[in-house]
Amino acid sequence: MNNNDILRRLRYALDISDVNMSKIFELGGHKIDADGVKSILKKEIDDGYVTLRNEELKKFLDGFVIFKRGKLELKPGQNPPVEEEFSSKKNSNNNNIILKKLRIALEYKSEDMLKVFKLGGVEMSEHELSALFRKKDHKNYKECGDKYIRVFLKGLVTLYRGERD
Repeated sequence: MNNNDILRRLRYALDISDVNMSKIFELGGHKIDADGVKSILKKEIDDGYVTLRNEELKKFLDGFVIFKRGKLELKPGQNPPVEEEFSSKKNSNNNNIILKKLRIALEYKSEDMLKVFKLGGVEMSEHELSALFRKKDHKNYKECGDKYIRVFLKGLVTLYRGERD
């Protein structure tokens, strides 16, 4: 699953307008106009398709967190949270980071995540879910494959739009 697919499915699931897409990108630090958003949302076979790079998806997700929850106000002496970087490698933990940022933006607890996965067609335990959110070097870390992202986004469609296959 490429970045454009993820963004397209997320936009559809949550019914985000082009104007709000531009705002979200801007909140994340990436300036893009409505035409740019339309180019990113096109399918690969369409004319004018533009590939969404990892850093652009990361900025969108950061902006999405701000859009949904507001900007993080640090208290005096408080350090900013450590950001995980997207990797350009094929077998990386980008999907884990995507899932983590969506969980934060949507303010989901474990029960909410499990419900969305179930709506998408996969039942998992709380232990399996927590393994997706662990640090990569943790012994119980589990890489989030494309299937899990696809199922989670499908569950969001079912939850927010009431659509089932």
